[in-house]
Amino acid sequence: MTAHMSPRIFPFAAILMVSSAFAADWPQWRGPLRTGMVPASEPVPITLNAEPPVVWRAPLGDGFASPVVAQGRLFYLDNQDAQEVAHATDAATGKELWKAAVFSSHKDGFGIGPRCTPLIDGDRLYVQSAKGEFQCLNAGDGKLLWKTNFVDDLGAIYIGEKGKAAGASRHGASGSPIIDGENILVQVGSANGASIVAFNKLTGAIVWKSQNDQTAYAAPILAELAGTRQFIAFTAEALIGLDPRDGKLLWRQPLSTSLGRHVTTPVVVGDLVIVASHTLGMVATKISAAAGTFTATEAWTNKKAAMNFASPVAVGTHLYGVGPSKNLLCVDSATGEIAWEKNGLIQTSADKAEAAFLIMDKNVAMLTDGGLFVLFAADPQAYREAGRAQLCGTNWCNPAYADGKLYLRDQRELLAVDLLK
Repeated sequence: MTAHMSPRIFPFAAILMVSSAFAADWPQWRGPLRTGMVPASEPVPITLNAEPPVVWRAPLGDGFASPVVAQGRLFYLDNQDAQEVAHATDAATGKELWKAAVFSSHKDGFGIGPRCTPLIDGDRLYVQSAKGEFQCLNAGDGKLLWKTNFVDDLGAIYIGEKGKAAGASRHGASGSPIIDGENILVQVGSANGASIVAFNKLTGAIVWKSQNDQTAYAAPILAELAGTRQFIAFTAEALIGLDPRDGKLLWRQPLSTSLGRHVTTPVVVGDLVIVASHTLGMVATKISAAAGTFTATEAWTNKKAAMNFASPVAVGTHLYGVGPSKNLLCVDSATGEIAWEKNGLIQTSADKAEAAFLIMDKNVAMLTDGGLFVLFAADPQAYREAGRAQLCGTNWCNPAYADGKLYLRDQRELLAVDLLK
């Protein structure tokens, strides 16, 4: 598509865009459902302008944490003077509303700054530093409401990039927490029975603690499996399912690697939970239940579909993600077989290749770590591209999408891009 052409949008898009100023939020990691799916009520492009207009841009510090959007405000974390700092901005203009220092920054071979995407719930913003400082802030002014520290208060271990340190103790706490009703479920990573902790989201009081796993980097999800709603986490040691009401272990599938480098957010398709890592490959675990007892069994493994840092998305029965050869892959969730692959879109090193994925109706959008934004059909038969645009520089950021705007960051700037023009 040429630069002067405008993308087509769904006929009802104009109605949706004026019906509510805050018609859709992107309040947490990978969106409202944590699946990367843009809500059906949101207007999305079905073709892509080669040069979509930048609504605003603003400088920011280093970091890997993704922005989130709620009620017309955008929240993000960055590194400022060796501190992880939370910011609130006006989503329409990029004007900063407030900022608040959270904790001293973690630094390693990947860089410096925050890794964990913040979470907005009503009038509260939850932020987590790489060193394990967890805070609940007033979303209106950034004032601290309550906090806890994984190391000092709950016995987690933070070492940094030294020796054989694995998981979050090595590269920092990265897996964004998740809201469950009145609670917020957090991957603390303490071997003292507090790998996963549920806090009352308003007071910070501990509701329950569970397991002894060292946490990795993957964000947890909530999903229904075998007829039961579950909290699912990909830790440094296993894939686990807990009862979110009390933390009871429902099932465990051991999955471990030497440094606990497990990054991908679990994806659920039917009763399969699918995760991937550079070492393990892509692994599907079947969850079944009989007489109240849950069983986890390996359904398939495909080393050729190993997805290292980039969490895939599922559309129907197929997954889309980045494989070990910097190749865009379409994978059949039932069998693990690769339906098709596309090379040449990702230019960084194979070991550190990253991309973020959004589901936009019948298309999938991919933002590569080189800043290339590509729209392609969610079609297991073949790769069909609907447009591409170079939006930013080097990044490891899952963008947020709300009201037709893509909010993203690279290592220098925060940007809002209008994808519907």
